[in-house]
Formats: sequence, C-alpha cells, structure tokens
Amino acid sequence: MSRTRTADVLVVGGGVIGLVTAWRAAQRGFATAVVDPEPGGGAARVAAGMLAAVTELHYGEQTLLGLNLASARRYPDFAAELTEVTGLDLGYRRCGTIAVALDADDRAHLRELHALQRQSGLESEWLSGRDCRRLEPMLAPGVRGGLRVDGDHQIDPRRLARALVAACERAGVVFHRMWAERLSVVRERAAGIRAADGTDLAAGRVVLAAGSLSGRLAGVPDDALPPVRPVKGQVLRLTVPKRYAPFLNRTVRAVVRGSHVYLVPRENGELVVGATSEELGWDTTVTAGGVYELLRDAHELVPGITELPLTETRAGLRPGSPDNAPLLGPTACEGLLLATGHYRNGVLLTPVTGDVMAHVLTTGELPEEARDFTPRRFSAAAIEEQPA
Repeated sequence: MSRTRTADVLVVGGGVIGLVTAWRAAQRGFATAVVDPEPGGGAARVAAGMLAAVTELHYGEQTLLGLNLASARRYPDFAAELTEVTGLDLGYRRCGTIAVALDADDRAHLRELHALQRQSGLESEWLSGRDCRRLEPMLAPGVRGGLRVDGDHQIDPRRLARALVAACERAGVVFHRMWAERLSVVRERAAGIRAADGTDLAAGRVVLAAGSLSGRLAGVPDDALPPVRPVKGQVLRLTVPKRYAPFLNRTVRAVVRGSHVYLVPRENGELVVGATSEELGWDTTVTAGGVYELLRDAHELVPGITELPLTETRAGLRPGSPDNAPLLGPTACEGLLLATGHYRNGVLLTPVTGDVMAHVLTTGELPEEARDFTPRRFSAAAIEEQPA
C-alpha cells in the first residue's frame, strides 16, 4: 500500500545539480525533498572538476559562455559558504590551467582558440613551448606552445557532492532514497511522483534534475520531456607518490591527434586523467581501448605519468542536450521544472544553477542571465519560429 508525503518542492535526482537546487530551495523556505537512491552520486563521481569557462570555450557556444562565466565568478563565495555550513573541504583550488600543443596542427588550433577568447573579452596568455615547460617541467620536450589561463580553477566533484548532501540535511531537505518511477499529473499539472516501491510523493512543484536519465521518467507529457541523451566519458585516477611531488602545479589540457585529454592534479596527490566522449547510449563499460588511449595521449603530454600507480578507472554518462547547453526552468507542463542537460559543464554550472532555480521557484520567472536556457526553446513552436 502506498503512502503519500507532501513537499513544496520535490527534486528528482540527487547529483550536484539536484542537490544544489534542493539546498537553495530549502534556504528560501520551501519544504523540500529529493528522490534518489544514492544522493551524491551521478556524473559528478566521474567528473574531473575543471572550472574552465575560458579553456572550454567552443565555437557557437558564446551564449553558454555568459552563463559559464557567471557561475565561475560565483565559485569562490559559493565554495566558502558551503564549507562554512558543513565544515567540509571541497578541494577548491585557484591553480589555473595551461592548454598546450604538441604539433603544428594543434598549435594552429590553439592560436584560433586564443583569438576567439580574446574576441570574447577573456583573459588568456600565449606561451612559447619553453615558457610552458618553465611553468610545468614535467611537460614533454616537444610541446610547441600553449595558453595560460589563471582564471580557470578546479574543485573535487566528489567532495562537492558530499558537502551538498550535508548542506541539504542541515537545511531540512528530506531524502527519499529510492527511484522515481513515474511523474504524477493531476488536471494537467505535475503533482508529485510515484516511486519504484509504490510510494506516492505529492508536491506543489517537481524539479526534474536526473542528469542523463531525465528523459526517461515515465508520465512526463511529450511536450515537456527533456531532449537529453547520455554521452559516455571514461576517466582514470592515478596517485602521485610524495617523492614525485609536485608532479604538476596546475591543470594541463591538450588536443592529441584530435582527441582531448586533460590532467587535473589534486592537493591530496591524486591525478585525474580524462576524458573520452563517446555516443554509445547507456553503456558505462570501462574499455581497454579507452584506458589505453587516455594513457597514450597523457604520456605524450607528460611522459613521467607512466611511473605513477593507476588507482581507479571509471566511466560515466554526461547529460547532453541538442545545443550542449542546460535546460533550466518551467516546462509546458504546469508545476514541472527542469534543471538538466548540463553536458560537460555540470560542476562548473552548479552555483548559478542553484541561484537560477531558487529564483524561478520563488518568482515563477527565469532571471535574465538564464532566459536563453529555457526548456521551451526546444518546443515545436519555438523551432518553427527560428529563421531558416
């Protein structure tokens, strides 16, 4: 027999996006609950935690850049607040990033990226190969040049997720550690969810923040169903023995034979290497090929990496959207909001997403900085209105 419990706001999904939404909602005075079998899990367990608004800039994503920068600016205060509330260290480091090139083609690509960054008003400094190696002596002798971006920082996503769970608990958020099976819709309005064990959870509003699984919740009307897909990423973790420290001082990124690779050094001696990007549906298998390619590319970049112990291999699923940007705010279904589709920027966009969703829940309107990311941009009517 099912039991009914009520909340003002019910968040489906306990990854960093769902957790920050719940925390901020509870701070605004809403009775808030989260439905997730393992709060603090999700894609963040695989993410490297690069807060790289500048070096992650891609052509055609200048609109997303504005949101990324807004969130990056929030991070110092956000991290300080979360640590003050929970007493937990988030592994937030303002160490900066260096993106390097290993051959003439990569160098040309980086030069184009540098020009785009400058056109976009971003701060980055072009370095010679010698300058790169002076900053990071472990880099390969063949490095041909690079970009120094002191404003791109990092955080440990696993610590971030743990801290958000703790912050939610302190704010009175109720956790239902179970799967959400179906959205309950009453008189064309979202009214809660039915859990996998048959429990009915009633709510004034439902926020769907289930990452790549957001499009699979049964009962969501077709015109409100988020167009998100899973994009597989494989990542490795190595340990830097104290005799090698400091192995790297900052995050190092590169394109090697057309594949992106990054190395993110943690203060605790962990070194994260990633990440593949594979359109393979729901497959989360760690493959020998994926591990080999990451190690091969990382070795070309930093030859000394093969001396380090390999401590973990993992694969996860990023929530991709049609334009690689998040879906934030109200949907065509009254009472149903989305906070999903963050793709490779979920950790970076955590602070701004919490603020945006709290604003929407309080006022009913998206703030100016988030209006380009309404889920309604993918409705049939919106697509028909776009110029040919």
